Amino acid sequence: MTDAVPGPTIHSPVHDRHVALGAKFAPFGGWEMPLEYPGGGVIREHTAVRTGVGVFDVSHLGKARVRGAGAAAFVNACLANDLDRIGPGQAQYTLCCDPATGGVVDDIIAYRYADDHVFLIPNAANTAEVVRRLDAAAPAGVTVTNEHTGYAIFAVQGPSSAAVLGALGLPTEHDYMSFETATLAGVELVVCRTGYTGEHGYELVVPADGAGAVWDAVLAAGDSYGILPCGLGARDTLRTEMGYALHGQDLGPDITPVQGRVGWAVGWKKPEFWGREPLVAEKEAGPRRTLRGLEAVGRAIPRPHMTVYAGDQAIGEITSGTFSPTKKVGIALALLDTAAGLEDGDVVEVDIRGRRAEMKVVKPPFVHPSVR
Repeated sequence: MTDAVPGPTIHSPVHDRHVALGAKFAPFGGWEMPLEYPGGGVIREHTAVRTGVGVFDVSHLGKARVRGAGAAAFVNACLANDLDRIGPGQAQYTLCCDPATGGVVDDIIAYRYADDHVFLIPNAANTAEVVRRLDAAAPAGVTVTNEHTGYAIFAVQGPSSAAVLGALGLPTEHDYMSFETATLAGVELVVCRTGYTGEHGYELVVPADGAGAVWDAVLAAGDSYGILPCGLGARDTLRTEMGYALHGQDLGPDITPVQGRVGWAVGWKKPEFWGREPLVAEKEAGPRRTLRGLEAVGRAIPRPHMTVYAGDQAIGEITSGTFSPTKKVGIALALLDTAAGLEDGDVVEVDIRGRRAEMKVVKPPFVHPSVR
């Protein structure tokens, strides 16, 4: 998220480390976070994650805790995915949808600790709203706490990520979308096998007061593996290559899970979740528009909000677009009219500053994932 939110700018607990490294900063959901670092910028950082290892500070991501008897059942009755598909020590991608429209208020990672304890990681700009909605609906005995600034989150991503964390004595063998607690530099933290890059990787949830010691330890251990600190510019190109949706662009209050092709994160058989009625109706009727992948035929680089055409007919809009450092070609996600009847391999045109550029409809991911 890059939307500004009211209030003073918030900094990561390791902001001083980024300043010392010469980071270029940008606003993300009310936080000032590293966009890239000197010495090669986005492409160098992107390549490090695809071929070796990089570490991202993603402390701007939200943190909220739901506790009390029946906390997991309560969360499951609100959020879209079926939390009962996972057990203690596992994490799940899920969605907070609007009850009336089915639009995506936010996408969230839920950590299930126990039946009475769920930890949530929403997006930065939406944390307060997610907490507000859950708190308003919480039954007696269930508490919802906003812990946004209480923790840092570091994403260690890439083929060498396990070697780096293993050198620190941290757990690395647990399954994808599962987590374990551990201690590093005297700091108790959570190591989760998750990420947003398509590579094998981990996310460390660290108490804010121990964040500096953990950041320093990860960089020191990763030095022999060529670890690079990576900014959110590379995070965006990496996730776009994987076709991962970004809330505020590919998902949002006016874009449903059915349209955004994240219906796999909806527990369709559950009797209850926010937005169930409109989403079931849309799924049965078929969405009026669908998120598709586009790959440039020539040298064009698509950007968000550019119009997509089939002949003279405008059929949709780019939601995410960038240059793929891996494929060396322009790639995009676009919401396209279902009525256009497009199939993979069809060619459309994108209006790039008044000129039409051909792009081929493809099925993401744009590059082969190695996340598992």
